[in-house]
Parts: sequence; structure tokens; C-alpha cells
Amino acid sequence: MVDLISQYEKIKPEVDSAIQSVISKAQFIKGPDVLEFEKELQNYLGVKHVIACANGTDALQIALMAIGLEPGDEVITPSFTYIATVEVVALLNLKPVFVEVNKDTFTIDVSKIEEAITPKTKAIVPVHLYGQSVDMEALEAIAKKHNLPIIEDNAQAIGSTYTYNNGTVKKTGSMGTIACTSFFPSKNLGCYGDGGAIMTNDDLLADKLKMIANHGQSKKYYHDVVGCNSRLDTVQAAVLRIKLRLLDSYCVERRKVADFYDASFANHPKITTPARNKNSYHVFHQYTMLIENTNRDEFQQKLADAGIPSMIYYPVPAHKQKMFESLKLEESNLPITDWLTERVISLPIHTEMDQEQLEFITKTVLNSI
Repeated sequence: MVDLISQYEKIKPEVDSAIQSVISKAQFIKGPDVLEFEKELQNYLGVKHVIACANGTDALQIALMAIGLEPGDEVITPSFTYIATVEVVALLNLKPVFVEVNKDTFTIDVSKIEEAITPKTKAIVPVHLYGQSVDMEALEAIAKKHNLPIIEDNAQAIGSTYTYNNGTVKKTGSMGTIACTSFFPSKNLGCYGDGGAIMTNDDLLADKLKMIANHGQSKKYYHDVVGCNSRLDTVQAAVLRIKLRLLDSYCVERRKVADFYDASFANHPKITTPARNKNSYHVFHQYTMLIENTNRDEFQQKLADAGIPSMIYYPVPAHKQKMFESLKLEESNLPITDWLTERVISLPIHTEMDQEQLEFITKTVLNSI
């Protein structure tokens, strides 16, 4: 699905040198590259604060801890997302309240959020799924009206932008009260292990986020709040500094692949190519299309037989996962989410794909469906 070896080969001298530098200095934890990466990501996203952490799941958990929620408080989020978004809500003894997604863009249907708000609602967690932004202008209006913080899950859309109706353009990960991202190796901005980050423009929240991520301490051995141990190691930061400079070009290459797929599958009666939100710059972390009137398992097997990987993101929505049985989330009425889980399939998309690969994939898809 992602060719990280070929990507590494292109930046091998820089990466090897950066990693060797960290090893030579033996500053493996909180070395200078971590601070420099945080500053560089701040500048890239246009945010005041970036707090690097161990992974995207930790980022979401720390964000929820920082806004002071109590057990039983409700958090609005989509069910059609990677499980981490909802897992951390349940982990903190909060109640996930699911809102339907848009059938075309797969992101949360903002028009359905207000009807899900109750006196117990304390936060909204939108997911910029597959690489494009939620309708943030409409969401921000609702959040402001009901005085609710927004925690952006930007794990799949770093590099994407959102354009407001007045022409203002902002990066995903810079608009919410807090935003979270992941640097899992396959992400558009991925490291060579686990990594994540938390973003905010709020000075007081930034201090609290830093404390929580560092055992609840602002001064060594003085622990003011209950926290956790979540940090980005220096080797990963050194790699990310190099790849951050290439992120925009990586996103352009992914969009070229998506354009080729779109053109190849246009007007096919069994294939619906992914819609692009007119206000969002889609960076295609995944190329996810819908297939109908065909057996998806058989279709996927035909691709596999030809040596073409594919994935279902996601076959079981969060509200139907066994881990949440005690919460009775399966009673949620989400027909579009359920419909999508039966039809989505993602094709390979990455920065190293060439014309021959693309032609082989598209021809095989058309002959197999």
C-alpha cells in the first residue's frame, strides 16, 4: 500500500546522517531535534504550540485529559473512523455519541451534530478522514454557539488545508481548540517508528498538555496533575525534520496518483471515486472508492492474485466493535456508516508510484470488478 523503502532511498544520505548524529551525541530522549521539529511544525501549520508525543492515540487521550472532562461526559465523534478516536473516549470513562458521516466525502456530517448535543456534551472530535478536512467553518459556528471545544483528529490529513468562505486558508490541525496527529510510518508525514503531536493556540492549554504528557510535572519530580509518559524520541524527530520539508511535495505526488485513478475509473457503473470537498485540499492519505453490484471479497482476492494490495478502511464501524459491547453503542442509528463499511475499498497510493504501476493497477481493477 505504501513503498517506504523507495521513499527512504531518495533521502537516504540525509536520514542516515541525521540518525548517526543523534546516536553520536547519545541524546535519545528530548534531544535538540525534538525541540527544533516542534518549532518547524509550528511554523508549517501556523499554530502557536506543538507538543510532540509518542503516538497519535496518546495525543488524543492527552487532549481529552487536558480539557477537564468528567466520567460520563459525552463526546461527539463519527463511528466511521479508526478505532483510536473512540478508544480514548471510552478509556477515560467518557461516553462517545456518534454522528453520521457524509456519504460522498466520508467526513462527519456537520448538519447532524447539533441534534446530538445534550447538557452532557462536553467536546466534539471531528476526523479529517482519508486526507481531507471536515467542514470546519460550519462546525466552528456550532461549537461556538454551544461553547464546546473542538479536538481535531488530523492523523490522516496533515498537509491538507481548509478554505473559509471569506477566502482565509488554514492548515488542518490548526483550527480546533486542540488538534492531534500521528506520525505512523505510512502517514503522509511518517517517521520510522511511532510518533505523534498535539497542537493548540491556547497558551494555558499548551502548558497543561505538556504537563500531562510528562508525568503531570512542570518541574522535575513535582507532579501537579495525573499525567502519563508520552514523548517523541530524538531519532524520530530527526527523521521527521527531513520529511517535513518534503511534505508538500509528497502530498502533490499522492494527488497525482488520485487524479490518475479518478480519470481511469470515471463513469464506471460499479465504481464511485472519492469526492473532494470544495473547501478542502485533499492530500489522499488513502484513495478510498466505493464499489457496488459486485462481490467485494472476490474483487479484493482478484487484486491480491495479481499482486495488488488493497485494504478496507474500515470493515466494522466503532459502534459495532465488540470492545464497546457494555456501552450498547451498537444501538446507534447510522445507516450511511453501515452502508459505507460494506462498499469502501482502498487502493495503493504513495509518493513513489510510476506510470507502469498505475496502468497495471487500473487495468486490473477494471478487468476484475
